[in-house]
Amino acid sequence: MTLSQWGSGQNKRLIKKKNTKSKKSTKQSETAVAEKEAKKEKERSRETVTEEELEMHYARYRDILKNLTIMNDIFMRNVLKEPECTEYVLQVILGNAGLHVIDQVIQKDYKNLQGRSAILDCVARDASGRQMDVEIQQENEGASPKRARYHSGLMDMNTLNPGETFDKLPETYVIFITRDDYLGHGLPIYHIDRKITELGRDFCDEAHIIYVNAKYRDDTELGHLLHDLHCTRAEDMYSQVLAKRVRELKETEKGVESMSHELEELYNEGIERGMQRGELSKAREITRSLGEMGMSVEKIAQIVKISAGVVQEWLSESAKAPN
Repeated sequence: MTLSQWGSGQNKRLIKKKNTKSKKSTKQSETAVAEKEAKKEKERSRETVTEEELEMHYARYRDILKNLTIMNDIFMRNVLKEPECTEYVLQVILGNAGLHVIDQVIQKDYKNLQGRSAILDCVARDASGRQMDVEIQQENEGASPKRARYHSGLMDMNTLNPGETFDKLPETYVIFITRDDYLGHGLPIYHIDRKITELGRDFCDEAHIIYVNAKYRDDTELGHLLHDLHCTRAEDMYSQVLAKRVRELKETEKGVESMSHELEELYNEGIERGMQRGELSKAREITRSLGEMGMSVEKIAQIVKISAGVVQEWLSESAKAPN
């Protein structure tokens, strides 16, 4: 074999090897493309199923939404996402028609130096710099004086920047709107402030705690607000501000879709927020909300990891509680 013949043979083998490699690469590429397309099709199929499932959920949740009031934790949060509603509630409770909310945060997670956290329902700031925490408390366990004190302390600890003096601390209000008359004296509202015992004078630290008895009714502006908190229908409300927001959430497509997503994720978010911290009061709130959604006792018990007997007892107590 001559050198030229050997070289020609080598070239043919190299070309054949290259072609084989190219075909193999092309086949692998085609397989990868096919797998990618199959994955996309599977995802599209999953998305289609999800949309169909959501439509079914929306139909179911429309009935659930009809029975929700602002005293329901999840519905209250969505009502107060509209700052005008927060502003109205604060104006009535604080007796200040000129109060103007300039910013607010819903479900704000505050932590202390040890890492112990608490999620505050609605923290608002008005034009004068005052900070106000508004909480709807369905259960007595969640409305204890020490919890109110802790909320007040958390707001203070998360206010000042490095180097600022304590005089820069803003005036604060922790407002607990309770389903029942927690303090038990038959009043519509209770104002709690520190005092100098020997002098009988206010300590003037500008840290205030207010308990609002949502069970109370009278023909005052506060009484009308408390009435509105328990209304299931917008047309039954005194406040046009609250009625407009309730109507948006219950009667418009956008509102129903938003609330449906919230209700769908209730146990996921609620468990992460409440059960992981081991708070019994959160477990009761989640139980009540899931019960309002029509979920069975057994399913709720699995979610909150509480016995079915206890879940049934909590649901019975909630049903017997006066509106």
